[in-house]
Amino acid sequence: MLEFGVEGLLLLLAAGFFAGFVDAIAGGGGLITVPALMIAGVPPVQALATNKIQGMFGSGTAAYSYAKSGLVDLRAQAGPALLAFIASLGGALLVSVLPTDWIRLILPILLIGIALFFALRKDPGEMDRTARLKPIIFSLTAVPVVAFYDGILGPGAGSFYMIAFVALGGYGILKATAHTKLLNFASNVGGLAGFILVANPLWAIGLAMGAMQILGARLGAKVAMAKGARLIRPLLVATSVALALKLLWDVL
Repeated sequence: MLEFGVEGLLLLLAAGFFAGFVDAIAGGGGLITVPALMIAGVPPVQALATNKIQGMFGSGTAAYSYAKSGLVDLRAQAGPALLAFIASLGGALLVSVLPTDWIRLILPILLIGIALFFALRKDPGEMDRTARLKPIIFSLTAVPVVAFYDGILGPGAGSFYMIAFVALGGYGILKATAHTKLLNFASNVGGLAGFILVANPLWAIGLAMGAMQILGARLGAKVAMAKGARLIRPLLVATSVALALKLLWDVL
């Protein structure tokens, strides 16, 4: 059984708060919490499983905050959310048959890709654009693909949902952020359901980090609604680059 010292516990609680804040604004909170869990000594698959516990709290809180402000209709997202749950469940069930060493190698690549997309793309701003996919096609393709990734790995899934909404759905960046959260919550729940069967989540640590996620997510959602794309885009790029450099340093 893993034991955490005071420093390790404080690291994880701080990671939960910061991840909730960042995830509510720009997505990608798991890119903070999964490395933090690994640094604390949690094995990769168990870190992914534990991350799903705390991630539910942050994404759920952010989804409620955006819905309460009228930026998203959660009932209208029920169908896509169900697809996200099923796809993520399938991804989590497959993780037990895959090698775990690749996790540390793939995260920096994903982070750099996210940073480049938003840094080089013409500013999507707050205005919606013409969608490249009809809503039903978007729900049947982009949503399950990202959700499956969320189940099998997870970190950065919120950012990938956002990229899909901006690039394929034609959403402005604040609207994309708001619509990401329920899907992220559903794929977190589906992923956790799968990991319960194939891994051993650390419930006490996950719940403690989840409490901090709630605080961070509430603050992050308020900041995002006040600042919009002016904050979301640069924070997403800066966070992605910083984490990528840290992970590359650890690997090399």
